[in-house]
Amino acid sequence: MYRYRTTIIFRLAVAVCLSVTHAACATFVFEEDAPVPMRDGTQLMANVARPEAEGPYPVILMRTPYGKPGKDNGDMERYTASGYVMVAQDCRGTGTSEGVWDPFAYDVQDGLDTQEWVGTQPWCNGTIGTAGGSYLGWTQWASAPGASPLLKCAVPVVPFGEAFPGLAYYGGAFQLALLMGWGTAVGGVNLQPNQLQESFLHLPLQTYGDQFEKPIPFLNDWIAHNTNDAYWKQRGIDGRYDEVRIPILNIGGWYDIFSKPVIDLVDNVREQSEDRLIRRNQYVIVGPWAHGVGGQNCGDLDFGPEAKRDIGDLQFQWFEYWLQGKETGVEDWPAYQLFIMGENRWRGENEWPLKRTQYTPMYLRGGGKANSSQGDGTLSLEPPGEEPADVFTYDPENPVPTVGGNNLVGAKAGPYDQSEVELRDDVLVYTGEVLAEDLEVTGPVTMVLYAASTAPDTDFTAKLVDVHPDGRAFNLCDGILRARYRKGPEAAEPLTPGTVEKYEIDLWVTSNLFKAGHRVRVEISSSNFPRFDRNPNSGLPFGTDTELHPATQTVYHTAQYPSHMLLPVIPR
Repeated sequence: MYRYRTTIIFRLAVAVCLSVTHAACATFVFEEDAPVPMRDGTQLMANVARPEAEGPYPVILMRTPYGKPGKDNGDMERYTASGYVMVAQDCRGTGTSEGVWDPFAYDVQDGLDTQEWVGTQPWCNGTIGTAGGSYLGWTQWASAPGASPLLKCAVPVVPFGEAFPGLAYYGGAFQLALLMGWGTAVGGVNLQPNQLQESFLHLPLQTYGDQFEKPIPFLNDWIAHNTNDAYWKQRGIDGRYDEVRIPILNIGGWYDIFSKPVIDLVDNVREQSEDRLIRRNQYVIVGPWAHGVGGQNCGDLDFGPEAKRDIGDLQFQWFEYWLQGKETGVEDWPAYQLFIMGENRWRGENEWPLKRTQYTPMYLRGGGKANSSQGDGTLSLEPPGEEPADVFTYDPENPVPTVGGNNLVGAKAGPYDQSEVELRDDVLVYTGEVLAEDLEVTGPVTMVLYAASTAPDTDFTAKLVDVHPDGRAFNLCDGILRARYRKGPEAAEPLTPGTVEKYEIDLWVTSNLFKAGHRVRVEISSSNFPRFDRNPNSGLPFGTDTELHPATQTVYHTAQYPSHMLLPVIPR
């Protein structure tokens, strides 16, 4: 048992919440722990900062589980000086708010109830905007569909809107490091990094939350509900995007844990809303960032000064336009502001995926010895003929380690050199020729893999890599697919050992210019730990295994089974 008391909780949104540069000093009226009644009688506490002069004023609302900011928070002074009221509320069961803390469970109704309460206050002029990042981004999206008419705009930073596919389960595999790393922290257990890594090895996974002195029941709940059932549907807004009636600016990063949701959320509104103006006023900014946004460095790469964006200033411009009616240039923004990595510049687009995309397959090729970067695996625009398959052993006792990528807790985030990982025999490596000219890849990336396994269930992973002229190999995006879900997330079906199956692995999204002199590389394996849980290869119900079993994996690249990476190539 671990005996650690939580002294620090992850403040995932600290760096992205409303920082405004060069704001004037001012005094303001501050009310601490104002009680906000919910429909079930629970009272959630909010801190309110408002200008000294009699209002009413537009309101900026933030709902957080990480402890609401107090009077000494600089944003309170800055925003009140600009004629706003700031309301910062502790989510149910956190901070000084009443109730039981159950992540994601109550944020839809509590957010709506809080909007209605704000609208009844004498300092509110009838307009509300919402702000904040990470979980605070989720609370904004949770209360956007069917929101109060008072809600006029939102700025979710690094948000998600569906707890199951966007947060917990990805390709059927459980995002172990993220959910359990974050979950232990917000559940009141503070682990040192080595203790957290040790906890990831716990079996059976269904009792993960019981291994600490302070049990955390919702951790076990997340394992028990391993399909998108009613439990998760309550914790998402799927099917309600047509009810969104406000302008929304989503801000995210190519290496963020929510890189795909940050685009999907806005796309869903643009596709489903019947209101032309609402469709038009959905915006996305995606930079070369992980969960912290706005800087020029991520992982081991420097993306140059153009990558730097003042997120606080962007939010301020947004609120000034939608809440104060001031001309700030927002109305001229393109719908999608995308940072093209490699080229290291921003570009505006008006749709996603880009209409000019040329989806281009790059085929796995080789002589049957693609194991490691020292093998004979290649990538080609030419489909394979009759070529020997590649074989590797996936041993969950010795999984492929997570090195960079879309992480937050338990592993480094961002681009890192994959050279060491690529020396493993259980990593198949396929590398293209040196590029004679630039190649831009922007959009959703998919791996189409034909493979067989000796196990009744297993995983297959894929990673897209940019190989620099000096040999460094930087990850761009990756994905995983649990074999039992190869025919869809709602159609679990065991494997017949030795049978060739088709796997379509979603690598989410990226935007990268493979510059002339670089090479395109694909990695194939069966694990990415601790980002994802280890598949025990048993086929038993998820989370019940107490033992791990090796599996032999065979990857095919022939005319009949043309395994390939499907790249969204943008003509230049």
